[in-house]
Amino acid sequence: MRGCANAVSGLWILGSIHGEYTSLTPKLGIIEGYFGPAWTWPQRRATMQALRVHGYSFFIYAPKADAYLRRRWREPYPPRQMSELAQFAAACKLAGVRFGVGLSPFEAYRNFDFSAQNSLAAKMAQLSELGLDDFALLFDDMHCDAPDLAQRQVQIIDFAAARLRAGRLIVCPSYYSDDPVLDRVFGARPPDYLETLGARLDSAIQIFWTGEEVCAREQSVGHLASVAERLRRKPFLWDNYPVNDGARMSQYLHLRAVTGRPAAICDYLAAHAINPALQPTLTQIPAITLAMSYAQGSQYAYGQAFAQAASVVLGEELAKQVRDDLLVLQDTGLDRLGPRKAELRARYAAVDHPAAREILAWLDGQYAIDAQTVQTQ
Repeated sequence: MRGCANAVSGLWILGSIHGEYTSLTPKLGIIEGYFGPAWTWPQRRATMQALRVHGYSFFIYAPKADAYLRRRWREPYPPRQMSELAQFAAACKLAGVRFGVGLSPFEAYRNFDFSAQNSLAAKMAQLSELGLDDFALLFDDMHCDAPDLAQRQVQIIDFAAARLRAGRLIVCPSYYSDDPVLDRVFGARPPDYLETLGARLDSAIQIFWTGEEVCAREQSVGHLASVAERLRRKPFLWDNYPVNDGARMSQYLHLRAVTGRPAAICDYLAAHAINPALQPTLTQIPAITLAMSYAQGSQYAYGQAFAQAASVVLGEELAKQVRDDLLVLQDTGLDRLGPRKAELRARYAAVDHPAAREILAWLDGQYAIDAQTVQTQ
């Protein structure tokens, strides 16, 4: 079916699984679009290489903590940061993974004058030196108070498209979900906002969408088909699981296997990108189960998928320990652990594994995010 490919043939390393696989897997990838502390470059390389084996074929670098892609977007990257980006881009190319960058021209819609146009052109020219496969123009998570917002953003997008040197342009709208929380936080969306973008943007430009909610519990054929009609193209799914940024979500580790992403949605998507958790090694567990969900179709069992993916990422012994602690790690909340925090810390401090170190850092509050961080990144 169009847009779907067998992403697991010759790659699957989880062992024999009973039941027939389907071949309905969309293009899978990572959109690093979270708030809070950014991954290190070695962590990105390790995660990219680990998930490539499971069919993840693109990586878009866009952490909110990188000010040169957001609030300081008008400034050129300093040489050291450009060198780091170039090295990661080369690692992706060597691994056969598409590399992209997501730029947020912060509040440029307010006045896209000659100065803003020059800044955007200069930044795109600098980023093009990386040999980008993908360029994402992101208008998410900033205040929007213009009734003609869509028309203003189309102007910026058309300007960028005319200067694009990457193979694919993807846009994240300001209202990237039907969730009313976006209207409460960023201002009421203009009438026909999505429909205007869909009608006025070139059909080759792809558009991110998170689902019925910002952090959608489920992705359904009915909803995605409706969004495709409004956008006049299949949505490029920005899946906010297992991301755990924000003051509330950073209290939890998102480890469980994915649910509510049936293989049937494949033909209704341009691609499927996950926004990962703050913990790069642990994020591999749910990421692998997403590939399993597509590959196994109606045979997918999320509990079994978690056990298998955890064993691949953690090894049998640590996987068993995490399975035993899953209710505490994912459901209790860091501030409510009480004396169990010390017990967990002693348990995982005895394990020499990057995932165990991520659990320790989480227990020590190193991944905690407050409202000010979200408001200033």
